[in-house]
Amino acid sequence: STLEAEVADETALLARRAEVEQALAAAQAREAELEAAVAAETPRLSRAQETWYRLAGLRERFRGTASLAAERRRHVDDAAEEQVAGRDPEMLEVEAAEIRAQGGQLAEQLDADRAALAAASTERQRLELVLAEAEQGLTAAQRAIADRREGLARLHGQVAALRTRATAAEDEIGRLTAALEAARQRASSGQAEFAAVESEVAGLDAGEVDLDERFESAAAALSEAEERLSALQDEEREVERQRSAVAARRDALALGLARKDGHGALLAARDRLPGLLGSVAEVVRVEPGWEAAVAAALGAAADAVAVGSLADAAAALALLRADDAGRAGVIVGGGAYPDSAPWPALPVEGATRYAVDALTAPESLRPALTRLLDRVVLVSDLPAARRLVAAQPGVRAATAEGDLLGADWAVGGSGDAPSLLEVRAAFAEAEQKFAELSHRGDRLRFALSAAVDDASQAQDDVDDALAALHESDARLAAFAERLGQLGAAARAAVGEADRLQRGVQEAMEARDRDLQGLAALEERLAAAEAGPADDDPDPGERDRIAAAVITARATEVESRLAVRTGEERTHALAARAQSLENAASVERQARERAAQARHRRAREAVVATAVLDVAQAALQRLEHSLALAAAERSTAEETRTVLEGELLAVRGRSRELAGELEALTGAVHRDEVARAEQRLRIEALEDRAAEEFGIDSATLLGEYGPEVLIPPAADAPEGTQPDGYVREAQEKRLRSAERALALLGRINPLALEEFAALEERHKFLAEQLEDLKASRRDLLTVVKEVDERVEQIFKLAYEDVEREFEKVFSVLFPGGAGRLVLTEPDDWLTTGIEVEARPPGKKVKRLSLLSGGERSLTAVAFLVAIFRARPSPFYVLDEVEAALDDRNLSRLVDLLADLRSTSQLIIISHQKRTMEVADSLYGVSMRGDGITQVISQRLREHEPA
Repeated sequence: STLEAEVADETALLARRAEVEQALAAAQAREAELEAAVAAETPRLSRAQETWYRLAGLRERFRGTASLAAERRRHVDDAAEEQVAGRDPEMLEVEAAEIRAQGGQLAEQLDADRAALAAASTERQRLELVLAEAEQGLTAAQRAIADRREGLARLHGQVAALRTRATAAEDEIGRLTAALEAARQRASSGQAEFAAVESEVAGLDAGEVDLDERFESAAAALSEAEERLSALQDEEREVERQRSAVAARRDALALGLARKDGHGALLAARDRLPGLLGSVAEVVRVEPGWEAAVAAALGAAADAVAVGSLADAAAALALLRADDAGRAGVIVGGGAYPDSAPWPALPVEGATRYAVDALTAPESLRPALTRLLDRVVLVSDLPAARRLVAAQPGVRAATAEGDLLGADWAVGGSGDAPSLLEVRAAFAEAEQKFAELSHRGDRLRFALSAAVDDASQAQDDVDDALAALHESDARLAAFAERLGQLGAAARAAVGEADRLQRGVQEAMEARDRDLQGLAALEERLAAAEAGPADDDPDPGERDRIAAAVITARATEVESRLAVRTGEERTHALAARAQSLENAASVERQARERAAQARHRRAREAVVATAVLDVAQAALQRLEHSLALAAAERSTAEETRTVLEGELLAVRGRSRELAGELEALTGAVHRDEVARAEQRLRIEALEDRAAEEFGIDSATLLGEYGPEVLIPPAADAPEGTQPDGYVREAQEKRLRSAERALALLGRINPLALEEFAALEERHKFLAEQLEDLKASRRDLLTVVKEVDERVEQIFKLAYEDVEREFEKVFSVLFPGGAGRLVLTEPDDWLTTGIEVEARPPGKKVKRLSLLSGGERSLTAVAFLVAIFRARPSPFYVLDEVEAALDDRNLSRLVDLLADLRSTSQLIIISHQKRTMEVADSLYGVSMRGDGITQVISQRLREHEPA
């Protein structure tokens, strides 16, 4: 029977599988049609998006061009007439002419001094010759006397030696004279070239002064720009900090305004209650400073809901009861206030005014509020309230701190939660302050952008001035090196000429001495041979001539000093005149360049005006084109969205049908296996019946089948009738008989001891089990506490990271939106986190549909949000900005600069912009021998904390 039932089930499964296969084929066909439609719509959307992006890019480029043209025209218009600094070149040339005239006068005096020097030298030489002759005569006379005592043979030998030495001296003088002429020629050419290079250096020195002034002014401008930029950055960070604090306070107050009781239910059902005016905090405006006083006077009515009429109040209460939304207070408007007795006049001292005069509300609510605030007076403090109530027992006094004092009822103190009026006032104040800080932050960002541009321009000016100064220094260094070489060569040539001159002079003096000695020896020899007298000569004439020689030498030295002084003064005046002439030439060229610059600025102003007009006209047309492109893109996106929605539905249906088909196929296969096993079991039972009992299956079912009655047992009472076959009952009888048979087995004499041992072990295991249960309870308690703590910490961390992620994403994607979403908001321990990112100009939120740079920037935004929510002392970033363009890189660099104030950053990067903001740079270089070397460069010193 089971086999027959399974065969029927298989037939039903096969029929259902055929139906599912047909439905799956139809769904797959529809899916193919939709995919083809989406594929056909994709190029149209891509073209529309590409057109819009290209037009938007053109608009940004034309805006940049128009802004640049307007800025350039403004700079040209605002530029003052450039004043050429320096002296008048005509005056410089006149001064140079005067100096040259003075040089001419000095030259005439120099010629006179040179003539006097020549006369003194001639006189000195004449007197030296006379003195030499006198000394020679005296010496000859003295030596003649001595020579006569020595022998004529020695005189002959000396005469021969002196003649040989005189001949050698003549040869040496000839060689030294030739070398002296060559050295003098080299010295003359070197001095001439040195003078030419020195005149060029004088012209370069004049230009060097202008470069130094230019570099100093550019450096001063850069310092001012950097100081202003730093001040603006500090102010922006302070404003952002205050803005974040005010935003957090505003959000907290907004959560306080969002009521979850009956009041909130009524406010949420405004569409169902036409007469609902809103909460009292929304419709009633209290003068600043008196919110606590009015809330204390109103009591529970301060948190109530206002309606227009009594019918509206009844409808509101009925709605709360029908929706089981809790209880709420309702202030009913539209009534009248029976002013039966006038309110007492207030004393001047201590009382301010009645509370109804300090608030603004709709006219329909004015009677109800007047009844609620009947004879409530606003006072400054409790002493004034006590005096007022003592003087006027019929009034109640409300203080600014929120205390209410009356003749028969008072309420106040501290620690009470603020009312909705106070929360609403605080929320309005926080929202106004948030708006002010936002506007201030926007202004600071604009000023900061301008300061960054100014600093960049100042840095470019400093770099240009420094490059020009370095180039000038390099030229001066080259000229100085060349001057040093030429001066050294000239000095060497002059030294060599002087040395050769001294050598020639010494050789000539030696030759003269030898010739004089030869002549003297010859005279001595002749005198000795003639035999002169032995009387000593008189030296008086020789001494007189020596004194005259000394006087002549002193006169020559004075004349030589006068000549040297005149030459130096003449050379100095000539150099000064040449310097003034060069300065006049440089100044005249500077004036010409200034005139050319003025002409160029005028031409640039005309060009900038024309470019601005053309750019504005092009921008107007681009705006119209962008509107058309946006409309076309929106139409294509809507069409594609409809097709993709239907395609997703069809795909879901196809997946369901495929899953059902797979399940049906598996069920059919399992049923086939089960039927095969069932047939095998039936065959095995038939074989067993034939082997053990010798009957076939038909006889077995006919005599012992389930429909055959079971005869009563042998021990059954008489009169027991046969009963129907119940398999469970028969199996129970079998087990009972087997147990009875087992009980008739052998007797165990150690049963009592085994029972005692088992009882003791049972007791021990029961105690251990209780210990385990207690340990389990303790562990579960600890696990619960840990889970609660983990959930609390994770919740706080997630909220902080979520808040920071929205802020960081808005900074990295201006105009975009990003947020973090929990996959399981109700289970914080098993939930996952999904990142939704919508860059400006896109509707997609999935990260897989973003570009590489956008995905990278979103990941960086998530990391920075974690860094800002839970700061760490150190961060190591490895090429996180590799896929970013310049604009996104600038935004990321600003975020990293903000992180640098609280943490130390180690960034591995090849981006120049990232390296520019670093404090220190480290790199690895390989030398020629293959050994690597770490190179470091400190860009700026850390500011003290």
